Amino acid sequence: MDTISTVTIAGWIAPIAFWMLIGFGIWRGDLSGRAAAIFVVLWAAGYVGIPRIAYWSGSLVMSFTAILDIVLVFIVLKGDLKPG
Repeated sequence: MDTISTVTIAGWIAPIAFWMLIGFGIWRGDLSGRAAAIFVVLWAAGYVGIPRIAYWSGSLVMSFTAILDIVLVFIVLKGDLKPG
């Protein structure tokens, strides 16, 4: 029986959060179409380019997407997430 690790779960959360933040930012007016396009191009470049750096670098795509998520949280939500 295979188990799902926290890394696997984070691998799903990072891109889902990315696309949700892009959509929410456009809907709220915090991201212009140009800014959203820049983030999408950055994400696509990382998604395509990072795995081609070396045989082991494919796992860094999730970290790259998480960094873009952090920047989007600061832009769209005007600060950090506060628990509770």
